[in-house]
Amino acid sequence: MSLYSEFAPWYEQLFPFREEVYLFLSEHAGTSGSSILDAGCGPGHYCSMFQHDGFRSTGIDLDPKMIDEAATSSPDSEFHCMSIENVASLRRSFRLIYSTGNVVAHLSPARFAAFLQNVYAALEPGGCWIFQVVNWDYILGLAEYRFPVKAVDDGSVAFYRRYPIISQERVIFDVELVSGGQKVFHEQTTLYPLTADSFLQRHSDAGFSLTGIYAGFDKTPFNRERDSGLVMVLMKEQGGGL
Repeated sequence: MSLYSEFAPWYEQLFPFREEVYLFLSEHAGTSGSSILDAGCGPGHYCSMFQHDGFRSTGIDLDPKMIDEAATSSPDSEFHCMSIENVASLRRSFRLIYSTGNVVAHLSPARFAAFLQNVYAALEPGGCWIFQVVNWDYILGLAEYRFPVKAVDDGSVAFYRRYPIISQERVIFDVELVSGGQKVFHEQTTLYPLTADSFLQRHSDAGFSLTGIYAGFDKTPFNRERDSGLVMVLMKEQGGGL
């Protein structure tokens, strides 16, 4: 059972739908009727809203419990239980492809490069690719990093996240969920840090053009030395190949 399956019952409370995120994404989604893809959709919050607003939404996630939840909450959207690396298997094009919540950090640099090629191929000419990650430029300068604790149910449920081991090649992501004073689960996984410059170079190599770089979905200008988050907006040029 994966980490995300284990905390699926609490996911919507810990990471609720955010209007700010949806408004940001929708600015790049084209007109009603356009196709959008959520890579790492979780329980499908944003797919559901896009579908409600007249878009053709598709979500993919590796966790079956998340996909079951998404399909239940948004039956008119299309969902697939699959790795984001297999986006090419969908065999269609999208106006917007996006990934929120540091999902792409689970891919090694080589796998990320291959994933970018698939994203580029799956975009319509003029389409946008948006992703959110931790700002590794900032994190890599630290010995350890602890996220603010997320708590729900008046504090009876608490979600702890930290990076106890940080290196240029790998970062250990340690998570723990406590409910009613009892540990529900504790797990560690490996993340692969890429600096902002590395992201920019890899996207340029894949054929993308940068159209925006921010610290978050509120469009705060990005500062690599102090911000904990990074959001990039990239475009496949009109007439782009593949």
